[in-house]
Amino acid sequence: MSDVTADRDGTRCVRAGLPEAVPGEPFLPGPVFAAPYHLDPWAGPAGAPNGYGRSDNPTRRLLEAAIGELEGGDCRVLSSGQAAITGLLMSVLRPGDTVVLPADGYFSVRAFATETLAGIGVRVLFVPTVGPYPDLSGVRLVFVETPANPGLDVVDVRALAARARAAGALLAVDNTTATPLGQRPLELGADLVVASGTKALTGHSDLLLGYVASRSVEVLAAVTGWRDHTGAIPGAFDAWLAHRSLATLDLRLARQTENASALVRMLAGQPRVTGLRWPGRPEDPAYPVAVAQMRRMPGVLSFDLGDADRVARFVDAARLVAAATSFGGLHTTADRRAQWGDDTSPGFVRLSCGVEDTNDLVADVTAALRAAG
Repeated sequence: MSDVTADRDGTRCVRAGLPEAVPGEPFLPGPVFAAPYHLDPWAGPAGAPNGYGRSDNPTRRLLEAAIGELEGGDCRVLSSGQAAITGLLMSVLRPGDTVVLPADGYFSVRAFATETLAGIGVRVLFVPTVGPYPDLSGVRLVFVETPANPGLDVVDVRALAARARAAGALLAVDNTTATPLGQRPLELGADLVVASGTKALTGHSDLLLGYVASRSVEVLAAVTGWRDHTGAIPGAFDAWLAHRSLATLDLRLARQTENASALVRMLAGQPRVTGLRWPGRPEDPAYPVAVAQMRRMPGVLSFDLGDADRVARFVDAARLVAAATSFGGLHTTADRRAQWGDDTSPGFVRLSCGVEDTNDLVADVTAALRAAG
């Protein structure tokens, strides 16, 4: 029998979280939709692992085991990426605590911090992903997003983890863009990983999901309690769909990265494309840290077409690029972030590469740029 620790990404994705093989049973059991379960009349809830569906579900446990294997820690899944982030923040922070958040990260997290955290007495500091970071003395939690969404800056997780640990602070890393195959923050010294499973992790654009992973029993217990009390759980079918989708993660990411690399090479030569960013490009300011820290580059890139009308003409002319606000799916999508109130320029585009044929995609984007003017 092969050593499990030697398995590569493709094998790990296919087998992660699967139960022991039982003749006549499927590889991945179907979703368990029950809310209440039969209880042992003598032992009560202690007599079986399942008592009530909000606090536990066997389909959810299998998915948590799978993501935990890939991230290198224990995992709790929640109903969305935003639910995972807010659950983490609310379960860890108390009035009087200080939290450091990315100034250039996901705008909904910044909005939650200013509208909710500050309102309950949490001191909020916003710092760009690449820093400079302030003295972390007295800080309870440092939360970073790397690569950042949507600007794709990268922070040195190992160095920041050392600073946080020396100051007695926790470090949480949003791993949505990289996925656990692109980056393993817990191995780099982070205390917590949070991510949206809606995007590249599951990749089929057919569910909402989030998760928190950690090696800290205490912190994960706090997150679990928050999830149970607020009911921020994914449905059994979403959990099953997500686990099903993990098997192709390695294959999907490989094609998405290949497509991103090819598009970046083409876009670099376009005179009316500015602000091109992709951490896998040697000319990118994030490249030195990204190549040292990341195991593979994401299929997401960004650039600027100058104004909103040109972005609309570009997407309208493209045959293989759809306008959509999520990313990481099978289909290539483009999102003009300013339309959501994000503080980006009117022509800024976050482009998420799908798994289309590379030559077809490059040809289509090239023609669409030409048609856009």
